[in-house]
Amino acid sequence: MNDQPASLPDFDALWDYDHPAATEQQFRALLPGAEASGDLAYLLELQTQIARTLSLQRRFDAAHALLDQVERKLDGAPARPQIRYWLERGRTYNSAGQRDQARHCFESAWEQAQAAREDGYAVDAAHMLAIVESGQAALDWNLKALALAENSPQERARKWRGSLYNNIGWTYHDHGDYLAALEMFRKALDLRLADGKPGPIQIARWCVARTLRSLGRVEEALAIQQALLNEHDPNDDPPGYTYEEVGECLLLLGREAEAKPYFARAYAVLAQDAWLVANEPARLVRLRTLGQ
Repeated sequence: MNDQPASLPDFDALWDYDHPAATEQQFRALLPGAEASGDLAYLLELQTQIARTLSLQRRFDAAHALLDQVERKLDGAPARPQIRYWLERGRTYNSAGQRDQARHCFESAWEQAQAAREDGYAVDAAHMLAIVESGQAALDWNLKALALAENSPQERARKWRGSLYNNIGWTYHDHGDYLAALEMFRKALDLRLADGKPGPIQIARWCVARTLRSLGRVEEALAIQQALLNEHDPNDDPPGYTYEEVGECLLLLGREAEAKPYFARAYAVLAQDAWLVANEPARLVRLRTLGQ
């Protein structure tokens, strides 16, 4: 849904979350026109999204500096730039590991979005609160977000359903409730299939397969992961997590020799993932060991 003024480009449609640096350049190219338009709300929203590209590149100081510029212009601005400011300030804090500061920002975004009846951004805020929380509190926020997404007439809110099914599925999975997780992942897959976008469909299938492995249905899981590998476009990034899953399935089936090259490939790809290096070093050590 295009919420931008008719005379100005819909910058949200330019988002490529897998390539934030390229998205940053596209957004910055719109700045002169945004500034010349005199539409302060549009300019402020655009700047919040540039800040998000910086945060995704882990350039947290630059993101905060840009958000400081936005904050100084928020007095008297409409609700949506203010909501988006709080969302991106919170995301920047959260990505830097500052969860308490992030929580305050997301709570502000949630309250303002609800008051303004901006359901899509309210869902976004609730889903971010689920990320900064843990345990039952995280599940409660995700379920609150899902209820709003399923019942809202606003398309921006309804588009969140697939992501929320995925997030709730992982929460159930983390709690060991694999059947509930599988139900959520299958709902996500149904939505992704209806949308018809290959990337999200593949991710949803991967999640179903991962949960089947947790349920002990290893042969089914392996068949899905191998199919994903066979369908992989060689022009896309190497599927590190799929290599890892094929290896794990083969290992559980007692096929250690077959598993080894998949673990090696997984390690070669995932060792380049800055988040995994920082947060799951033991997982990478295991992959390296199993792949040797």
